[in-house]
Amino acid sequence: MLFTDRADAGRRLADRLRHLRDANVVVVGLPRGGVAVAFEVARALNAPLDVIVVRKLGVPTQPELGLGAIGEGGVRIINDEVVTMAGVGEADIAAVEERERAELERRARRFRDGRPRVAVSGRTVVVVDDGLATGSTARAACRVLRAQGAHRVVLAVPVAPGSALQRLRGDVDDVVCLATPEPFFAIGEWYRDFTQTPDEQVVDLLTKAADFGRPAGDAGRAAAADAAVSDQEVEVRAGPVRLGGHLTVPYGSPGMVVFAHGSGSSRYSPRNRFVADALTDAGLGTLLFDLLTTEEEADRENVFDIDLLGDRLAAATRWLREMIGPDMPVGYFGASTGAAAALWASAEPDLDVAAVVSRGGRPDLAWPRLASVRTPTLLIVGGRDELVLDLNRHAQARLDCENRLAVVPGATHLFEEPGALEAVADLARDWFVDHLTAAMQPAW
Repeated sequence: MLFTDRADAGRRLADRLRHLRDANVVVVGLPRGGVAVAFEVARALNAPLDVIVVRKLGVPTQPELGLGAIGEGGVRIINDEVVTMAGVGEADIAAVEERERAELERRARRFRDGRPRVAVSGRTVVVVDDGLATGSTARAACRVLRAQGAHRVVLAVPVAPGSALQRLRGDVDDVVCLATPEPFFAIGEWYRDFTQTPDEQVVDLLTKAADFGRPAGDAGRAAAADAAVSDQEVEVRAGPVRLGGHLTVPYGSPGMVVFAHGSGSSRYSPRNRFVADALTDAGLGTLLFDLLTTEEEADRENVFDIDLLGDRLAAATRWLREMIGPDMPVGYFGASTGAAAALWASAEPDLDVAAVVSRGGRPDLAWPRLASVRTPTLLIVGGRDELVLDLNRHAQARLDCENRLAVVPGATHLFEEPGALEAVADLARDWFVDHLTAAMQPAW
């Protein structure tokens, strides 16, 4: 089979993918040539189109030997076997990652030209390239999408050697390939026109595809564009009380995370805001709100009234579901006393909370309800926060649910050490993506 050009290949590929038209699909193209093929696929499926930018992490002394790959949203995939074989230390990996992440972010900004990344969590993602040779870049992209919470990954290419497809089958749910010629020497030999795709063309195609997958009509397109990432100050209704909050909902988000701050903090907590940004980058929605009014905060007893704080969190959850729909999975991220409130509220049988993450939390303050918690719970504690670590170990023993205690080495209570808060964000993101996405899946 010979293709006229990438657009021709994309149209032919789209014909084989039309069964996915109504399957909550996102199409992503590997830059640069893959985007030209992906554009035609996305247009035929009326699906959002995005670019998937990945960078290989090479062994410092042998850059051609990959020890892993990175993707957007802080995703990092490491091949432990290669790391061990090459004798690479964590400091070496960090140095390589820092350099490659800077390039990754530069390219992503260049290609998207200011548009937000399309959320993939909980969705079927079609990964498109103009062809495969070894398939190493496509494999890295598929693994990154898995880590970002994609429910189903479909690899679609016009042409590839059968051996490369076989190596990739363990990383994808399905493969669609139009031709697998043997012998196979190069992708370009199967195209009449295989002219290099410049960056400017990638930007232009992504701009033209901005309305794919959105409602028809000017009003619908405008509303959907505004909904790509809804980011606004809100007033949370908690019974007779009104509380200030900040609500962020990415387009196609598979779940929401409600933040419960610790004593002496608020919805403006820089540490919680840092974690919230990481979750939003992964496609999750977030709600940060004040648990107490200004007058209530003046009474120090309220700050440690876990019953009151838990009730406020429960009320905020019910309000949130009125705003975004009753079926949206919800998780809690609690810090310090806020973690106790999160555990307390998660025990409410009607809330159906999908996941809880505690950062430097005081679960001991929710002791009467710990045995009733059925929500998967991740406890994150700094290795040098010895008193709180001990309290979390005792609390973990009382939990009768899926749970894990993650200790961040060298970190103190506020996770102010270099890299400590990033570790918290990574742990929280993975926990929420796994559990909120699972909560959204239908029972088969």
